[in-house]
Amino acid sequence: MIPVILSGGSGTRLWPLSRGQYPKQFLPLVSDHTMVQETLLRLAGLVGLKAPIAVCNEDHRFMMAEQLWEIGAKPAAIILEPVGKNTAPAVAMAALAAESEDEVLLVLPADHVISNLEAFHKAVVEAEILAGQGFLVTFGIVPTEPETGYGYIKRDSLQQGAVAFNVAAFVEKPDLDTATHYLQTGNYFWNSGMFAFKAGSFLKELEKFNPTMLSICEKAFKAAKVDLDFVRLDKEIFSSASSDSIDYAVMEKTDKAVVIPLDAGWNDVGSWSALWDVTDKDSLGNAISGDVLTVGTENSFIYAENKLVTVIGVRDLVVVETKDAVMIASKNRVQEVKQIVTRLKELKRSEANVHRKAYRPWGHYDSVDSGDRHQTKRIVVKPGAKLSLQKHHHRAEHWVVVKGTALVTKADEKILLSENESVYIPLGTVHCLENPGVIPLEIVEVQSGGYLGEDDIVRFDDKYGRV
Repeated sequence: MIPVILSGGSGTRLWPLSRGQYPKQFLPLVSDHTMVQETLLRLAGLVGLKAPIAVCNEDHRFMMAEQLWEIGAKPAAIILEPVGKNTAPAVAMAALAAESEDEVLLVLPADHVISNLEAFHKAVVEAEILAGQGFLVTFGIVPTEPETGYGYIKRDSLQQGAVAFNVAAFVEKPDLDTATHYLQTGNYFWNSGMFAFKAGSFLKELEKFNPTMLSICEKAFKAAKVDLDFVRLDKEIFSSASSDSIDYAVMEKTDKAVVIPLDAGWNDVGSWSALWDVTDKDSLGNAISGDVLTVGTENSFIYAENKLVTVIGVRDLVVVETKDAVMIASKNRVQEVKQIVTRLKELKRSEANVHRKAYRPWGHYDSVDSGDRHQTKRIVVKPGAKLSLQKHHHRAEHWVVVKGTALVTKADEKILLSENESVYIPLGTVHCLENPGVIPLEIVEVQSGGYLGEDDIVRFDDKYGRV
């Protein structure tokens, strides 16, 4: 069985922590591991698992690769989507990448929490058996409340295997009265978005119900370029595929869909209130992270990333502080965070997509200060890592080494710098920064010039393929 990790979401409802260039699946929200890492780690103990296939946005490729490497996971492939097209094309690509059509794919979104691993493993084993018989298996979460934020799966009375049922219908997100009725009947489950099926079974059903999508996916996969573990899909071809979910493209139409009820402490961490649900709380019901002091505060989620946050005399609030934004919301209105993200995008504000601390394949930088014609960054370069050979048309740079050793290319010069040493890079000079040491290199960079945007970069050579 091949785990397929779907990591295409943007996680806008968890803004300001989750952003377009660093969405929730790459964040350590519920443990010391990120959501992507937790998705694979919870499979430990299952017999016969093969190397995973990950499908992610092209912009997130280095985060995906590094986070898999950190937990010792060697992927069979990391498929890069040049544009997001929902789950059906993503899973089609994973199925095409499988070595055989008889391989069973275990499709898992990268942003779920599952607390009861024993129950989860038991359901996966049953799903593998049914998938091997040609069924398309989905996991239906046994509902605990009349939730209006999820789609539902209605089970048929006809049973398959030990615990599975034929799917009678997939239904859209209901209103409260309808959700209450669903809960009372006992025949409806939350739609988890997790699946198991043979690669060939899925492709056969996709060909039956959406042959155009399959044809486009096959052409995009055939034209893909392989770069180390990355499979770069052809953008022009892939962009022409329709944007459909697995449910809409296949599962709602096929007669081979079965559902396995799953009662395993599942949560999709789709909002701040959902994160509050799965986070440890104090005696007053507060979930607290970071440097936080509270007085007379109850049932709230308070997250401090950079500063001391104090909260007095409130209840049922979400307070999130990051280095460049503060978000305060009533806990029962956190779904409206998406409206803030939409407004930020309309205003063309960078906070919608990037953090003040930005991650790159070579390390990260933190924009600590900026003003008219100047900007200061704290840059950390991983051991052995190297920034691209580049130049800027509109800014000069001054680098001061704070920790470690820097190998600097400045035009035709090679300069080795130690702590407390510095170098000046004039505007228009071809340059490169490299860490030849065994500890992280930390430098302070002061930029000056008429334009300081990140797009003022002309790359001549880059070990990460960004030329």
